[in-house]
Amino acid sequence: MILRGRIQQPHFRELARFVANGLVATAIHYGVLTFNLEVAGLRSAGAANFLAAWFGIAASFVGSRYFVFKRVDRPVLAQAARFLALYASIACLHGLLLFAWTDVLHFNYTAGFVLATVLQTLLSYAGNKLLVFSES
Repeated sequence: MILRGRIQQPHFRELARFVANGLVATAIHYGVLTFNLEVAGLRSAGAANFLAAWFGIAASFVGSRYFVFKRVDRPVLAQAARFLALYASIACLHGLLLFAWTDVLHFNYTAGFVLATVLQTLLSYAGNKLLVFSES
């Protein structure tokens, strides 16, 4: 909620925890990706990334449940199913946006990636707050 042009303290803290959780999940994703390529010897970066993404997604879910939204009063499997559905939908939207931006419109892929990632972050926060870890 906005109060006199400022975000109320509890919402700001939750948003800060969301950003911190996303950074940790991203670091785990990248760490596992690097491990898969450099230590485990996977030859395909795509396959290595696909496997690593699951670690990042799992870390994001655990962090969201216990640290960001602190909604442990709901069944974990129901939350996990909604979380995976949300993230699958957002991943498809991210991919479609990047496809349209780069392949159809012929704009720079880095700018498209940044744009898609900003949209992904906003949708992720809203979806988690309203659909996955909601109070009702």
